[in-house]
Amino acid sequence: MQSRREWFKSSIGLGGLMMAPSILTAEEIKKYNPRPLSNVVKLSSNENPYGPSERVRNAIIESFEDACRYPYEYILELQKTLAKKHNVSPESIVITGGSNEALRVTGLAVADDGGEIIAGQPTYLALMSYAEAWGGKIKWVPVDSNKGYDLGKIEESIDNQTKMVFIANPNNPTGTLLEKSSLSDFCERASERTIVFCDEAYYDYIEESNYPSMDYLVREGKNVIVSRTFSKVYGMAGLRIGYLVLKPELADKLFGEYSPYGRNKIMAQTNVLAVAAASEALKDQEFYAFSLKKASQEKDKIYKLLDHLELKYVKSSTNFVFFESKKHIDNLSKEMLDKGVRVGRAFPPFYEWCRISTGTSQEVDKFISAMLETYS
Repeated sequence: MQSRREWFKSSIGLGGLMMAPSILTAEEIKKYNPRPLSNVVKLSSNENPYGPSERVRNAIIESFEDACRYPYEYILELQKTLAKKHNVSPESIVITGGSNEALRVTGLAVADDGGEIIAGQPTYLALMSYAEAWGGKIKWVPVDSNKGYDLGKIEESIDNQTKMVFIANPNNPTGTLLEKSSLSDFCERASERTIVFCDEAYYDYIEESNYPSMDYLVREGKNVIVSRTFSKVYGMAGLRIGYLVLKPELADKLFGEYSPYGRNKIMAQTNVLAVAAASEALKDQEFYAFSLKKASQEKDKIYKLLDHLELKYVKSSTNFVFFESKKHIDNLSKEMLDKGVRVGRAFPPFYEWCRISTGTSQEVDKFISAMLETYS
């Protein structure tokens, strides 16, 4: 195996992809707002290292004058915009204080009377954790040998106790993407028997052309819920705004009847500043394209590093990579933190696997340097 120094030199020659500096112009820095390089680089939470964009920041500043107002009428306008985006009625859009609130309040609604949820393992836990805390039961189905959902086993597990099936697609932490016809067929069949919740937090990062959102099943009146967030590609994790897409009758049942003041079982909703930011973010296609491009570039650098270190990984349809670390994640986390890089937590049962988020070019370079030192 090459020495660290030799690899640095050869990597720059690989089309400049691995270690060549990626320097933004002053105009790009103003537009895209990259986070500054810190002593400890946080690559553990799948945050976008860019944003909010200049356009979004200006929208937030302008909305300060409205911060004395309750957010209801502003939310109604955003609902109309999102309804148009998803080709549904405004009553089919439920705006929440981040998609986490959407997941948790759904978990709470389903947990009533010990409701059962079926979910793959590992996956994003917010909905299941909240349901379990309030008396719900979780039936876990392990992912398959490729770290993807085993839809066959999930479907076999549905019975008359099942109140919901949870699917994160692309999945977190594995980054896997379900084959589109398999997913569509599964959701159509399963939604005849129970509610199917499709977490599409990372949908924007999917590179496969014409990959469908499951919102089309909402338009067909199926028992399907789609969740989306502004935290990832739009770079707005700190503003806490997300939303659900579902048929109005199901929204009424789970979250209370629709009114101009929101649904009475949605606890936090969101705030005027976040609504203004989200409304502008949807228009800012330049920032959207930039975020996707940068995430793809940094993933390619991580793939090349892992190939060099001969560490297996899952090709990702997200802004993170899940790889086999060949050491317990607690040990790797400590070693990497000592070198100034914070990586993802443990995801049972894969204790010798690690999730690493993409960051700025400089942040990923710091991760690469720390990994080379750790595995030398």
